[in-house]
Amino acid sequence: MKVLGISAGTRNGSNDAMCKEALMGAKEQGAEIEFINVWDLDLKHCTGCVACVKSLMSGKGGKCVLKDDFDWLRGEMFDADGIIFAGPIFESGMAGIFHTIVDRFGPRNDRSMNIIGTQIAEETGGTAPDPRILKDKVISFMAIGGSDWATRAQCDAAMLAMTPAWKIIDNEVFMWSKCIVMEDDKVAQAHEIGVNIAKAAADYEKAEYQGEPGVCPHCHCREIYIADDATKCICTMCGLEGTIAVENGKVTFTFNPEDEHKAHDTISGKFLHADDIKENEGKLDEWRKSDEFKARKKKYAEFITGTKPAKQA
Repeated sequence: MKVLGISAGTRNGSNDAMCKEALMGAKEQGAEIEFINVWDLDLKHCTGCVACVKSLMSGKGGKCVLKDDFDWLRGEMFDADGIIFAGPIFESGMAGIFHTIVDRFGPRNDRSMNIIGTQIAEETGGTAPDPRILKDKVISFMAIGGSDWATRAQCDAAMLAMTPAWKIIDNEVFMWSKCIVMEDDKVAQAHEIGVNIAKAAADYEKAEYQGEPGVCPHCHCREIYIADDATKCICTMCGLEGTIAVENGKVTFTFNPEDEHKAHDTISGKFLHADDIKENEGKLDEWRKSDEFKARKKKYAEFITGTKPAKQA
């Protein structure tokens, strides 16, 4: 059993420290441990070129065209049975480098898309995607901030688990934690997160969420999107639609149990999403063949070009 700790904070800073504290807890449970600070890596931003998706859906394995350290990081994550990710809170949510990793984990690493890609490769004699993508895995998050501007962090973190459909064990937000290494209760909590992830990795089938219950009863997210129609609310993480109410001073979010299969973090929900993507990509492919589409694209391309620094001109 292997537990990987990943920090997106400054080297030897609070995120490194709490990530390592959690790894100490995991090691006590018999886990082999590994630690990575993402700032030691060359990680490029996803450009949205969708080359990886086209590769995946044509039986070519889902390769990314960017050349950097992301595939190495992805491999280390795939090889682990459990992952602990610690990241700093910037502007109420997870830092940009975390979002870069989430973006790079996009459709190329979606569990349902890879099931489909594997089937296509088998039928065409092509190259199957990395089978480790389909491995069950547990993951926990720690977001550390210096104030209470942290309300987006939990949902931000969960997005990394959503794409590969990994099971979240803890998703803790540490507010007012600039001096967290000196706060024994929070250090102990980080240690317990490591203990929890190791126990969960050792018995995936029995593993359950160990954090505080959130507002959404499905994914425990506390961010609920309220539509213009006040009777319609959407969980920003799992996408389930329902209603919110205040009962005995506590907010509740309720959805139709028959709709739970649509949740974005379920395999069934992912297949529904894959069907939507297939339909929309098909429409775009057809439009691309038309003279009207080409004319409109040409109009924008010729209207103005982007300004560049002098050294790039």
